[in-house]
Amino acid sequence: MEFEPLTQLGNEVIEFDMIGLADDAMDIDHPLNVVVDVHDDEDHLLHNSTSTTTTIPPPDANLEPFEGMEFESEEAAKAFYNSYARRVGFSTRVSMSRRSRRDGAIIQRSFVCAKEGFRVDKDKDKDKDKPGHVDGRVKRPRAETRVGCKAMLVVKIQDSHSARWAVSNFVRDHNHELVPPDKVHCLRSHRHVSGSAKSLIDTLQGAGIGPSGIMSALIKEYGGISNVGFTERDCRNYMRSSRQRTLGGDTQLLLDYLRNRQAVAENNPSLFYAVQGDDEDQCMSNIFWADPKARTNYTYFGDTVTFDTTYRSNRYRLPFAPFTGVNHHGQPVLFGCALLINESEASFVWLFKTWLEAMSGRPPVSITTDHDRVIRLAVTQVLPETRHRFCKWHIFKECQEKLSHVLSEHLNFEAELHKCVNMTESIEEFESGWFSLIDRYDLREQEWLQTIYVDRRQWVPVYLRDTFFAEMSITQRSDSINSYFDGYVNASTTLQLFVKQYEKALESRYEKEVKADYDTINAAPVLKTPSPMEKQAAELYTRKLFMKFQEELVETMTFLATKVDEEVITTYQVSKFGENHKAYFVSFNIHEMKATCSCQMFEFSGLLCRHILTVFRVTNVLTLPSHYVLKRWTRNAKSGVILEERASNLLNGSRESLTVRYNNLRNEALKFVDDGVKTAEIYNVAVGALQEAANKVALAKKNSGKSAFVNATGREDCLHQGSVATNTCGGHQSGLEQPLSVDEQDRKIQKLAHQLERARRKCEVYRANLLSVLKDIEDQKLQLSVKVQNIKLGMKDRSE
Repeated sequence: MEFEPLTQLGNEVIEFDMIGLADDAMDIDHPLNVVVDVHDDEDHLLHNSTSTTTTIPPPDANLEPFEGMEFESEEAAKAFYNSYARRVGFSTRVSMSRRSRRDGAIIQRSFVCAKEGFRVDKDKDKDKDKPGHVDGRVKRPRAETRVGCKAMLVVKIQDSHSARWAVSNFVRDHNHELVPPDKVHCLRSHRHVSGSAKSLIDTLQGAGIGPSGIMSALIKEYGGISNVGFTERDCRNYMRSSRQRTLGGDTQLLLDYLRNRQAVAENNPSLFYAVQGDDEDQCMSNIFWADPKARTNYTYFGDTVTFDTTYRSNRYRLPFAPFTGVNHHGQPVLFGCALLINESEASFVWLFKTWLEAMSGRPPVSITTDHDRVIRLAVTQVLPETRHRFCKWHIFKECQEKLSHVLSEHLNFEAELHKCVNMTESIEEFESGWFSLIDRYDLREQEWLQTIYVDRRQWVPVYLRDTFFAEMSITQRSDSINSYFDGYVNASTTLQLFVKQYEKALESRYEKEVKADYDTINAAPVLKTPSPMEKQAAELYTRKLFMKFQEELVETMTFLATKVDEEVITTYQVSKFGENHKAYFVSFNIHEMKATCSCQMFEFSGLLCRHILTVFRVTNVLTLPSHYVLKRWTRNAKSGVILEERASNLLNGSRESLTVRYNNLRNEALKFVDDGVKTAEIYNVAVGALQEAANKVALAKKNSGKSAFVNATGREDCLHQGSVATNTCGGHQSGLEQPLSVDEQDRKIQKLAHQLERARRKCEVYRANLLSVLKDIEDQKLQLSVKVQNIKLGMKDRSE
């Protein structure tokens, strides 16, 4: 068999197999275990292997390719060139191939530097409808990595009998800088997760260790990151694919559970769940669900949300993340759950959009998540108006992994870091303390510290105090941060077991809320001052929140307030007795009864600080102004009054979509169903209220229909004249009645206006009665819950 040179066509059929992948391709595991990272900037290494045996020439390790050099196979040539590239400091990929006209077999291969050529612009018209593009433009364009490098190795088959390959062309020189040996493991074609590394990753992942901890173990095991042979991103990719294989059909158990719960319509009429992908086959991805109680909780306490990724990132094998919040007792409440199988940006965007849809489209004021770049991109896209915070305690935990060598050498560093973050009172004080700390320990060049400093506005408390996060303390970890499912999910929990534990966790949390309601009603707090404000707060707040308020109020006895500026708004300097060097500044408008403090505790937690309360004491403000009592912290946080106000806001918000209105009306109606089945008395009240509401809705529909008919006939003037329009549309009487004089028309208008005012007053009375009924329902519900709790406690005492 004879072959033509590559540059001469002759009678051969030359095919160029462009086997380069698109720059925006998905993560894949290559046949030779080279892990591709979707977040890296280099082009993908390509493999088109038909042989599983690789033979590398035996000469010394410093051997350089040369023309005429022979190999036993194409794979041997590729492996040798890649080994040479690792030694020199560049990445490789397969460029083109040439096939035989007779049998289509590959007879020539070109291996090039990964920076060969230039990126080809894609057709904007074709790409504009694809994910990641906006108006024909890539949303986050990737960095250009190809620079037209000419370095290459071309091999061609010698003859069909020996099947040996020889180098026909070799270009040594590159037009770019080469990578030093300590960073060559980051190059795409040299990143390889070996079999032994996979076994160790599987073992550590099964023990509940996260990617960062696993990489630390691998680095120690192999004696350095360069010897590991891959990056932390590769480790994450492998763990994700391994997790998908491990879960397998278990996700079907969860889907069956959700379908069964949804099928029981009388118990779960508004259960919401969604699957990213096709839930009828094995191509499904993430799963989200929210039960009726979770959706109801959000209407009361959805001002601040935590997206808890602890399970999938640090301690647990289960890729699970709940959306949680804080109720009026400071306890965690559930707003929905997600099973995270795919953790790409697109998946998190889908998840946050789906969750927001389940919560009737109302975004929270603030959200707290793990320190994760992909989650941040999704939150920015879906919740642009929501204040996004990284969990400070997750960052401190990450610090123990990233700075383990620093912590072992400097025992005081961690305590000083906590003090710098938690105890500073101003941005200037934090900035000064931070740089002083890292200079003292010579950490200016530490990459992880640089990263979290850049993100400081999203996790350091001094930058976040102007936003509500429902936390009582800046320095201490709030009880609400404790995971909703702690004690029910651990490192060995499978998805099958989780489905059972999920119900137990919900029941336990509900019982704790009932117990807190019971304590609030039956255990009157001990007052520590004669202040009317303390008595007022004891009657308003739940027991736990009152104790927080009482602590602040009692502290005012040791504080002094001094005027420093007296105008319309008076400024006070407030400091503890004997600690004038540590002062806070309170601005107080006594006419509007509004005060602000430099500590910003009210903005952050919703409770007044001791500094403002000190100013109230010295200015004889004896009771709390109503605008400083957040309803979400009161005993009546879930009362009918709040329900009515939310409904009123919905009526005024006519711009909301049909879907949002449908979800809200359904949720409000279901509350009557949930409460009405408890007792016959409540049932009768609920049925009566619903019947009255049905009559009003029917009347509104009837009036709406008349208005529509009038509009359809083109007599818009009638709409502006109210009831008079039935007689005077078009400027004449309908029927045979005589036209009214101007005076008679005025008198009739005045009479109708009087009737309208009487009707309005009646509506107000009906509205007040309805609110009273709703409040009575809530009170009866609470009393029933307390009775149930008493019975349970009594049964428990008898059993003991």
